[in-house]
Amino acid sequence: MPLILLRHFIKKGFIVTNIIVAIFFLLGCYAKWFNPNTWWFIGLFTLFAVYLFGILFIFFLFWLTAEPKLSLIFIVVIVLTWKPIQNIIPFRSSSSFTVKKQPNCLRIMSWNVAQFNILEDKKHPEVKKQMLALINKYQPDIACFQEMVAGDKPVDLNTPYYRKFRFYPLSSFVDSLHFPEYFYGYNYKEDFLNNQHFGILILSKYRLINRHAVMKYPYDYNSIFQYADMIKGNDTFRIFNVHLQSLKFTPTNLNYIDSPSLESREDIEKSQSVIGKIKIGFLKRKAQAELVKEEIDRSPYRVILCGDFNDVPNSYAYATIGKGLQNAFVEKGSGIGRTFSGISSTLRIDNIFLDDDFTVEQFTKINKKLSDHYPVITDISLKQKPPTP
Repeated sequence: MPLILLRHFIKKGFIVTNIIVAIFFLLGCYAKWFNPNTWWFIGLFTLFAVYLFGILFIFFLFWLTAEPKLSLIFIVVIVLTWKPIQNIIPFRSSSSFTVKKQPNCLRIMSWNVAQFNILEDKKHPEVKKQMLALINKYQPDIACFQEMVAGDKPVDLNTPYYRKFRFYPLSSFVDSLHFPEYFYGYNYKEDFLNNQHFGILILSKYRLINRHAVMKYPYDYNSIFQYADMIKGNDTFRIFNVHLQSLKFTPTNLNYIDSPSLESREDIEKSQSVIGKIKIGFLKRKAQAELVKEEIDRSPYRVILCGDFNDVPNSYAYATIGKGLQNAFVEKGSGIGRTFSGISSTLRIDNIFLDDDFTVEQFTKINKKLSDHYPVITDISLKQKPPTP
């Protein structure tokens, strides 16, 4: 009798656990429905959505052999979250990418370049050279960089700052990458060592007009984004470049995430610091995403948007900015598509969103660790409208 009761309680425990995980996964898939000002903690489920899905799948396999009717929990969840799941993991076994671009295509690159390793440039000058070579290899027509550091004024090569940190003027990047047009967005509050600005950069092989940086109080780095209108033939496209609020984790925070513990008061304080930064990140990204969306809606032209979202698919920020647009990875990518090399292997936080009038021809993520982010590239073409009868 005691053995039967034990089996009964274990089974009930498995069922309850399966249902709880299913609810958490549902919340992670539909976090966009919850205002982060009140429900910020639901955003945590978006961060762990891939892991929750994996646990659900293990339960599914278990119930198939132990009690098949309970495998319906997984099936119901899949039906309810089919579209959000495709934002996380497109059901595509692989995706190919041809380096040679087709003549009718426009190639877009987005990359958080982590300052082109500028502070370590004296010790490791090869990193910046390899990054520039990679960009030149793929020959994007439009490149959007985040975490760019450079000066847009002439630099005295004999200054102590230049000799110590080997800074380069913005023109050196533009010339090395052979882009005739560019727009560097930054604010003066974020000057970086002797007028080297910390900002975001749009580079274009085609003419740029109407360059505009959008800033909002408190005018810090992540509160600024930029757009410029690009003219290609008879068409004009609006290019957005954004970098949403980062979590600003310190090395101590990252060490704690790698080895979490609540055994001491110090551990509890470390966990509170991590959770506090996650909360602030969700709240700030909400406000930033809504501001970006306002500008997208005002655009008189078709939109191409690149950026480091610091947030994962199905989050409030991702859904807000991406509403009415298509995601290049979802259309042509495969797997989980991780773009950030730290913390977790599931963080796809760099995105290229496009107006529905474009066709995504191909997409790739370059698995070469030169920054803490991997560059993403897509080729797009403009859909041909049927002739008017």
